[in-house]
Amino acid sequence: MTETRSIENAPAPRTRRSLSDDLRRLGLRAGEALLVHSSLSSLGWVCGGPVAVIQALQDVLSPDGTLIMPAFSGDLSDPAYWQHPPVPDSWWPVIRESMPAYEAALTPTRGIGRIAELFRSWPGVLRSDHPHDSFAAWGRQAEVVTAGHGLERSLGEGSPLARLVDLEARVLLLGVGFDSCTAFHLAEERSGRFDFILQGAPLLADGRRVWKSFRNVDYQSDDFAACGQAFEASGAVLRGPIGSSESRLFAIRAGVDFATAWLTEHRPPA
Repeated sequence: MTETRSIENAPAPRTRRSLSDDLRRLGLRAGEALLVHSSLSSLGWVCGGPVAVIQALQDVLSPDGTLIMPAFSGDLSDPAYWQHPPVPDSWWPVIRESMPAYEAALTPTRGIGRIAELFRSWPGVLRSDHPHDSFAAWGRQAEVVTAGHGLERSLGEGSPLARLVDLEARVLLLGVGFDSCTAFHLAEERSGRFDFILQGAPLLADGRRVWKSFRNVDYQSDDFAACGQAFEASGAVLRGPIGSSESRLFAIRAGVDFATAWLTEHRPPA
């Protein structure tokens, strides 16, 4: 969405204060852990852009809370699997040999929006050590959320998603749909409805760049929108406006439990 469209999508400027008020009306509470997926353009014209959105979230959660966002870098992966866009086969060896190694402080995100990209480098934010599927976290439980992120099965039981279930966190879909709900990938693992894939990424080992191959789940999300629609119909999702967006708030444990059962029933066995 262009800035002109964002202006047209808001009756007044969205501000740090107005967004904070909207978040509280939706039910966000100080002290809780919150995983946020976001679209800046959906909010209308925001005075201060992504800075104001992050500040509003922190204002409501307070330093006693924990703010988490995905910090995915899917381009730091084996080019053999790239589709958006693919690259010629002849390029693959060069890419594997020369791609810069994953570094939490340097590696940018890809395809998850301006808010999450700014948040990964925000003061006080920690980032987990996965080259494809890292998460960034700020606040009281940031270290608990980001520590020990396993290389294999990157969105499963060894991931920040499982830690968020342990913490009874909630999920905020800030102007995005359930097709962006990464928590459903943990449900995907628990349902057993998945295949494995051999992946790779450049990592630092003893200060040296190495290409590391590892087995990971071939995560899919094509059915997440349908799963989310059924979950919302169960009555477990709070829904309301944040700025110009229609946003959703729900407990991650409830979402993962529902999606595990739904995927087990509706997705064919691997």
